[in-house]
Amino acid sequence: MEENREGHGLAEGEILSVWMLLFVALVLLPSVFRVSLGISHFYVKIVIKTLEWATLQIEEGEGSFPHAGIIQRDETSMEEEIAGRCQGCFSLADVMYFSKKGCEAVAEDEVTRRFSSEELLSWNLLSRTNANLHHVSWKLAAVWVTGILIRYCLLLHCIVLYVTSQNWKWIYGFISFRVKGWLSSQVQMICATLGIRCLSGLVHFHNRENKPQEGGICVANHTSPLDVLILTSDQCYSLVSQVHGGLMGLIQKCCMHTSQHVVFERSEMKDRHLVRKKEHIADKAKLPILIFPEGTCINNTSVMMFKKGSFEVGGIIHPVAIKYDPRFGDAFWNSMKHSMMTYAFNVLTSWAIVCNVWYLPPMVKEEEEDAVHFADRVKAVIAARAGMSMLPWDGGLKRKKVKESFKEEQQKKYCQIVIENEFVGNGNVC
Repeated sequence: MEENREGHGLAEGEILSVWMLLFVALVLLPSVFRVSLGISHFYVKIVIKTLEWATLQIEEGEGSFPHAGIIQRDETSMEEEIAGRCQGCFSLADVMYFSKKGCEAVAEDEVTRRFSSEELLSWNLLSRTNANLHHVSWKLAAVWVTGILIRYCLLLHCIVLYVTSQNWKWIYGFISFRVKGWLSSQVQMICATLGIRCLSGLVHFHNRENKPQEGGICVANHTSPLDVLILTSDQCYSLVSQVHGGLMGLIQKCCMHTSQHVVFERSEMKDRHLVRKKEHIADKAKLPILIFPEGTCINNTSVMMFKKGSFEVGGIIHPVAIKYDPRFGDAFWNSMKHSMMTYAFNVLTSWAIVCNVWYLPPMVKEEEEDAVHFADRVKAVIAARAGMSMLPWDGGLKRKKVKESFKEEQQKKYCQIVIENEFVGNGNVC
């Protein structure tokens, strides 16, 4: 019995040694030297071929993936529909226009959809996006089960490696920050690269000549907490973010030891927050500031309103566009629905995290241009490069009610239509 136990112990030790050797040779050392062995590219190609095959199987089995859209909207503006119907005069039939728009908003408004998972054109073989399509054929069912085993039995083990890489970052980052800033930056970039590879990540960086410089401000669209990890793998930043609690708060506190970040409470005075950012960018020796002006995560399909506070600071703005490939997994973090732990589990059990990052040419505020218009101009550039739709709505609507000013704006539009046609006061009613 003792000999059998010793034999099992030796076998387990050998397996662990081989596993650690493979990790060091294939993951750790390439991350330290910032080189790619092509393993991620090869893995992603295999997943793409598998998903294409699965799509053909579904089409042959006459299966279809249900789409989220449930209504077809009429994009006719209020001016065209009301003014064109009765030359702009007041009509009781106008009530139907507002009733229709109200029903559309209740059924499916363009804001709420941005806070749910991105709609897929075809099934990506993930259990949480499964619409019972694995019953289409036994071949598809076999591949689906194999995918579950790979993702939950192999890829999920990478969580240990990921946590180890982040602990290494916090410990050595704290030490190196006190010794030399350059060394601290290198440690952070290495650990971020290691973290991405532990998540089966593949990031394509474009136009690196436009990377943010020291003393500048980097603004990017926001989909996931992974945005920070991805951008830090290519360059270090000082983050501007609100104070979090829970697991996210713990990570935030640990990161404060590795760099000069700017954190704030939502209740903090705006003027004080603005002064702190100005003081940071005034020091050219400090890292560029990384800001997500949307203030919340959006589902990788749109870019919503940029808060003007980030564009009142002055200085050079470096726009960055981030776009995830939804076929391999949902990178969007719906903080209203999933905790940080649940989100991390979903990411670790996805096929991969694949995204493109574009560094766009730096931008400055023009003369006589206010912060709001400058923010809209930067947002338009990011949305166009990432191929996303641009919405004027505040992402804070995810947690707040619609402002009364938005309702009043529609009322003013209607009143203006009636007044301009000079029917008010003349007793003209259609």
